[in-house]
Amino acid sequence: MIEIRERTVFEAPIEAVFDAERNIDLHSMTQGHRGERAVGGVMAGLIGQGQEVEWEAVHFGVKQRLRVRITNMVIPTYFRDEQVFGAFKRFTHEHIFKEVGEGRTEKTDVMRIEAPLGPLGWFAERVFLGDYMRRFLRKKNQDLKRWMEGMGKTP
Repeated sequence: MIEIRERTVFEAPIEAVFDAERNIDLHSMTQGHRGERAVGGVMAGLIGQGQEVEWEAVHFGVKQRLRVRITNMVIPTYFRDEQVFGAFKRFTHEHIFKEVGEGRTEKTDVMRIEAPLGPLGWFAERVFLGDYMRRFLRKKNQDLKRWMEGMGKTP
């Protein structure tokens, strides 16, 4: 299993960043260039505690689906989603929000990923999957930050 931590500071209030991060429409809009789209579960609006969303996207040249459930939520400081089904043996993603000044929010992502296929999966995690997922998460956060700060809008 690998763990990826990524920190992003937004020039936006904590409530706005929290809601933007769980907004299905906004995620689809900012990640559409990757072919990501919601295809099941909550497909629009804000996802909440106990709800699921199924994402379809192309990774490593293969169309894949990942269904996650929000297993814990503390508004507006924390939520965790966990894989219900998908390509990973195990996948969890914690979203942690903290005010770091007036109108500024720090968001920390903690992803824990375990690839399938035993020793081959262990090798893949360390050779390419960790770097790939770190770049994916960093780009996703920068897209969200650009949208929130550049457009001057919140969901």
